[in-house]
Amino acid sequence: MPAAPKVFGIILAGGEGKRLMPLTADRAKPAVPFGGQYRLIDFAISNLINSGLRQIVVLTQYKSHSLDRHISQTWRMSALLDSYVTSVPAQQRLGKRWFSGSADAILQSLNLINDEQPDIVVVIGADHVYRMDFRQMLAAHIESGARATVAGIRQPISLANQFGVIDVESEDPMRIREFLEKPQNAVGLADAPHQVLASMGNYIFDTDALIEAVESDGELPTSNHDMGGDIIPYFVGRGEAGVYDMNRNDVPGSTDRDRYYWRDVGTIDSFFDAHRDLISTLPVFNLYNMDWPIHSQSVNSPPAKFVRDSVGRIGNAIDSIVSLGSVLSGTHLERSVVGPWTLAGGGSTITDSVLFDHVQVGAGARVHRAILDKNVVLDDGATVGVDREKDLARGFTITDSGITVVGKGFRVER
Repeated sequence: MPAAPKVFGIILAGGEGKRLMPLTADRAKPAVPFGGQYRLIDFAISNLINSGLRQIVVLTQYKSHSLDRHISQTWRMSALLDSYVTSVPAQQRLGKRWFSGSADAILQSLNLINDEQPDIVVVIGADHVYRMDFRQMLAAHIESGARATVAGIRQPISLANQFGVIDVESEDPMRIREFLEKPQNAVGLADAPHQVLASMGNYIFDTDALIEAVESDGELPTSNHDMGGDIIPYFVGRGEAGVYDMNRNDVPGSTDRDRYYWRDVGTIDSFFDAHRDLISTLPVFNLYNMDWPIHSQSVNSPPAKFVRDSVGRIGNAIDSIVSLGSVLSGTHLERSVVGPWTLAGGGSTITDSVLFDHVQVGAGARVHRAILDKNVVLDDGATVGVDREKDLARGFTITDSGITVVGKGFRVER
């Protein structure tokens, strides 16, 4: 029996995340908190770890301190078994320049691959919310004989212009005929005309083929040096690109409701909507699947506490997530996600909102359809998301759909 291939994991985590501003004003996008106690990077790493990968590097660049710290404090593997998850900043090995794209990030980090000498390299993004068993995709990649395999997720054809769309060969639906970037007139799948296969930003490569591709791309002055925009079309043009339909992936513990969940949280609206997917009785994305856990930092904190306020008012929490260390005193909380160490005073109201860690909501304060970043403080009686003109005057970000975002450390006066 041949030995199992050696597999190396690369997570691309250098993105700036401009569309998530102001949440990315002081941190890299993969370091943005999510779901109360997690960071976005935790979903990518958890999927690789749960899939059996034990040598993983995270390529970082933009405002990476909190991301680097989170990885070093959370993801400690056994060196005895040569296992590790480590962040690797831009090293400028090819000159005094930063990464000019995701493919260039790999090109400038080829020393990591050369050190480990893997047979296969898994390359994934760091800022999507999903579960995936990469062992199944790896088996499909090896069986297909493709040199590069792209993971595809079925999306409504009406959303095709938001994604990189995979057009498959009619005679071989596992081979990519063309890779279309945000097409305006996409053609539906043969077995589902109302759907297209959108790229998930997850790839598997034969190591020698990946090295050859990024080195060749690095010599092209007209290239954007992007994995999806340049490297995958390179393999498609050579007839060496395969596709792995996420519909084939069966994650342990998943249900029919959340089995094929994947969310690109690249905008404030999609980030907000992804939180809404967590809090229903039967959630669209289930954080409580312990057969495929999402790992994160274990915070040394007391349990969340719900108490009457100083005048005896009783609060309530409906369809919400409340993280460790939080104390809600006579607070009405509904359809919201509350991060660690949140303090809410008597008579306060928090509805349809997402609060990061160490937020303080004063007595009688109101928060509605808002995202409050770390260390935001609302004075007694202050409001966010209630008076649009007042919020605009304070400089808050407000999306077209009416979600108000308060940046890190802001104090909201009455």
